[in-house]
Amino acid sequence: MKVINYSIAKRRLGRKRKLTVGIAANHSGFNLKTQLIAELKAAGYSVADFGTYEAVNGYDYMNFVVPLAMAVAKRVVVRGVAISNDGVGAGIAANKVAGVRAALITENFSAKHGVVNIDMNLMCLDQQVNSTYEQCWRLVQTFLNANFKEEGRLSPHLSRLSDLEKHEK
Repeated sequence: MKVINYSIAKRRLGRKRKLTVGIAANHSGFNLKTQLIAELKAAGYSVADFGTYEAVNGYDYMNFVVPLAMAVAKRVVVRGVAISNDGVGAGIAANKVAGVRAALITENFSAKHGVVNIDMNLMCLDQQVNSTYEQCWRLVQTFLNANFKEEGRLSPHLSRLSDLEKHEK
């Protein structure tokens, strides 16, 4: 299993090329998604928006999270951010895509250590616990600035996760 080390990718690309972050939300996360896109672009990231494109009630998160997860798995985007009302279903849906390691993130410790220890590549945010934009932006920054520790004590888990994905097919 090839592991993407985000810090190496950043160094290789330097400032000449922007790293692309994917983002998706259902109707309840639309306003937060719009704010995060502006902030990510201001911070120098390129952003791939997987929708929704309006805050109309009834949009199913699966229509947006699954394409985002596929882009993460295919390395079209470096990392992904999914936003929904509670973040739980989005995380479950994203984890059905082989190569995606998604988790609902509600605090900085998990935002960082999910990447450091198991190379989490898609974070899910909710509109209930993380109710302020400032809190969500801090979590996104922590997630994007964290780097996978390839020689860490938990790195063997990645190959075991990969084996599980192969057996599911």
